[in-house]
Amino acid sequence: MKNKKHNKLKILNDPIYGFIQIPNTLIFDLIEHPYFQRLRRIAQMGFSNLVYPGANHTRFHHAIGCMHLMQKAVRVLRFKQVKISDEEENAIYIAILLHDIGHGAFSHALEHSIVNGISHEEISLKFMKKLNDEFNGKLDLAIEIFEGRYHRKFLCKLISSQLDIDRLDYLKRDSFYTGVTEGNISSDRLIAMMNVKDDELVIEGKGIYSVENFLIARRLMYWQVYLHKTGLVAENMLVNVLRRAKELAEKGVELYTSTSLGYFLYNKISQENFTIETLEMFSKLDDYDVMSAIKEWTNHSDKVLSLLSKMIVDRKLLRIEIQQDAFKESYLDKKLNKVSKKFDITSEESNYFVFSQQISNQAYSTNKPIYILNKKGKLMDIAKASDQLNLQALTNPVVKYFICYPK
Repeated sequence: MKNKKHNKLKILNDPIYGFIQIPNTLIFDLIEHPYFQRLRRIAQMGFSNLVYPGANHTRFHHAIGCMHLMQKAVRVLRFKQVKISDEEENAIYIAILLHDIGHGAFSHALEHSIVNGISHEEISLKFMKKLNDEFNGKLDLAIEIFEGRYHRKFLCKLISSQLDIDRLDYLKRDSFYTGVTEGNISSDRLIAMMNVKDDELVIEGKGIYSVENFLIARRLMYWQVYLHKTGLVAENMLVNVLRRAKELAEKGVELYTSTSLGYFLYNKISQENFTIETLEMFSKLDDYDVMSAIKEWTNHSDKVLSLLSKMIVDRKLLRIEIQQDAFKESYLDKKLNKVSKKFDITSEESNYFVFSQQISNQAYSTNKPIYILNKKGKLMDIAKASDQLNLQALTNPVVKYFICYPK
């Protein structure tokens, strides 16, 4: 019996956009690849579900949503007589689909604890190059656009800028799954207002209010969701658990881990020695490895590791204070001494439970402007084109300081 031809032009159902079409067989094969399937096991928002119980969506959801929005953008631009070849079209679909493929478990926690000196963007690029080898060079143009090297700059801006397809999806998606309605932007309207002038991605004048709404929504989502105090505590505790595990592993202490997590704990990984073998190990590492290890570590003989792990598993998180000015050293020392006595640990170990850092949020940077195309065909920076005074205020970075310590 002959094999039936496998249908690769599938339709997916997304709770936000409805039906999403996979545009061609190459993209279907990329989605089916184990590297991409791993994104199903990586939470889009790390530990935000400890604050917003609905925030359980994954990087996989987000990547597929971005590809869908990119299809809309191509249709809009072509309708406005912007020439985009079939090859360019396919390349930007691939570039946006794979833009987050290098994210580690719990999104950002690994970058600050067990994989140092290499960012998720650099790992994404390594994955793309490896896939390019497997797909016989079919990702060449996608990589060129992803790296910002392609001569048609507006295509690169669709992948990465202050009003790119990535942001249009994650704001809408994160707002939907957290239930924080302030972030619900009109991505359809923003895409419908896109145009290209002098190789620059621009928004037509009548879309100015949609851009203002987008920037304000982004600012609200940062303070209300991405930098929410409980989420901050949880993410920092996760980083500290992994840092402690790494410290113990370097001393040769035996830890329960999966093969892939063990590889990153027991080896020093940096940009210099990030080999193909490392990439393969990274492609098998996801939230499940980290969470199952943390559950086991609640019973570990190391007091710091077991205490932090218990706190995360039972959601008995550290207390957090946030203020406009940096905390005094004396205040920090007082908390450290208290913890050292309470848990009977060294002052060095107390740093895992008491720490102070700063957070900053700049809703809009004038260094990479969003251009508004006015009626006279002139390009204006949104901050100047807008009649809203608060947009000017959004260009200033807001810095806050926080301290965490046991309740």
